[in-house]
Amino acid sequence: MSLLELSGVTRSVVLPDDRTLEILRGIDLTVDAGEHVSIVGRSGTGKSTLLNILGLLDAPTSGEYVLDGVPIGRLSGRARARRRGTDFGFVFQQFNLLQGRTALENVVAPLLYARGRQFWQRRTLAAEMLERVGLGDRLDTRPEKLSGGEQQRVAIARALVRVPRVILADEPTGALDVDTGSEVMDLLDTIARENGSALIAITHDLAVASRAARQFRLAEGVLTPIAISARSAGSLGALGAPGGQPSGPGADPGAAGHPAESGDDQAEHVARPLVPAHGAAPGEGDAA
Repeated sequence: MSLLELSGVTRSVVLPDDRTLEILRGIDLTVDAGEHVSIVGRSGTGKSTLLNILGLLDAPTSGEYVLDGVPIGRLSGRARARRRGTDFGFVFQQFNLLQGRTALENVVAPLLYARGRQFWQRRTLAAEMLERVGLGDRLDTRPEKLSGGEQQRVAIARALVRVPRVILADEPTGALDVDTGSEVMDLLDTIARENGSALIAITHDLAVASRAARQFRLAEGVLTPIAISARSAGSLGALGAPGGQPSGPGADPGAAGHPAESGDDQAEHVARPLVPAHGAAPGEGDAA
């Protein structure tokens, strides 16, 4: 049985002029425990909405979400909040650390709402997790004194200290250089595998996406399975960031007067669709 399963999930909102905006259209997705899945797509295609639904921060308009055999739609708000706190770890692009607090205090924070051993031994567990991500000598250092890579390691330790069933990573390497980003993904992969946690990464970086066992593209609210080869992704070098702007120091925003490609545009050249997109009309979703 899959750890989580989305079946025909949609999300729409009513605009001020009474028109309906469809953000997600019939999303089907299954993820097993210990599996690494990546999702690529332009900004504004519904990636954040999908991540919020997966992390129980939002609810679908229609369709079903089953987590570990439990239909989420049947849970009360309190039960959903409890599952969100125990079953999910969130890793963000901008780290979202508590400024003025030490690395240890940041990692302890999620354990303040835990029960039993996780609460009573929270400082010990937090210190052990920081040691695991290579920051055992930085427990008393505040985020503003840490490098970007170190701050992301603190964020990873905070996300994983409760040993979540699912790790949701939103552009986990977006604020890092290529080498540091690779180290961060190595760390996420290793800890997720050791804990048997599912890892779902949303990214514009095709090199990051290619690390996953399965890759998807989200475009116009439709999720399509694709295949990104590590060799092809790696040959592109620095990939475009959200909005089609290049990432990395000294990146050239365009050549010969042409705008730079975004990571999603570059996916056109290296990503191969595996099957037609769910809910797409004939001919739609054929290009990944």
